Amino acid sequence: MKKLIFSLLVMTCFAFSDNEEPKVTTYSYGHNGMEYVARNKNGMVIISTFNSKMTIRQEIAYKIYDLYLDKKLENDKKITVYGDEADVTGKCVIRKKDNLTTVDFYYESVQWCSGHKEIFKKNIK
Repeated sequence: MKKLIFSLLVMTCFAFSDNEEPKVTTYSYGHNGMEYVARNKNGMVIISTFNSKMTIRQEIAYKIYDLYLDKKLENDKKITVYGDEADVTGKCVIRKKDNLTTVDFYYESVQWCSGHKEIFKKNIK
């Protein structure tokens, strides 16, 4: 009797488990613009994002600024920014002129905490 109940319990666990692969989709839209402007002792820093997702763009911009202050950003390199709702992978371009620094971050993929992954695909017509 115990073996029967145990086997039913195990079979039920397998039947109701979520064994689906995480869903991967592409998107060809996104928000482009300046997200964060900050003044520090070295001048002004402008953080801009491109192809970003509306719900996480501000948080990711703040985290990019923190990475810039910690000198963890390199020009024209791919990085992953870890956020509360999603992890974003993209390319960072840093430009300096006098006391103005611009940091442009181009989203390439967004890995949501739910397991869903979105990859930016440029819409070419």
